[in-house]
Amino acid sequence: MSDSENKHHQVRKRRMLSAEKKYQILEETKAHPDKKGEILRREGLYLSDLLRYEEAAKEGAIKELRNSVPGRKKVKEVPIEEYEKIKAELERKEKALADLTVEHMILKKK
Repeated sequence: MSDSENKHHQVRKRRMLSAEKKYQILEETKAHPDKKGEILRREGLYLSDLLRYEEAAKEGAIKELRNSVPGRKKVKEVPIEEYEKIKAELERKEKALADLTVEHMILKKK
């Protein structure tokens, strides 16, 4: 077999793309529909891959919207370690603010 025949018979190696990359490709093809073929060639994808991404994005959006409930958002629970860290940081900042306020009042009187 010659080199050109060998290249023709090579099996395309599949790339593993992250969900973020797939979504980026999907958005890029929506933003530039006239360049869809160019984008797919650049990424080594087929139109069927893009159609699968579109369907997955649609299903994910519908699922998320189905799970969303109107009204107030649920309060996010924070691990106790993170809460204690944030609480200590707030106390430090409040003390620093109080100290600066005192300094400001002293300088203002001069």
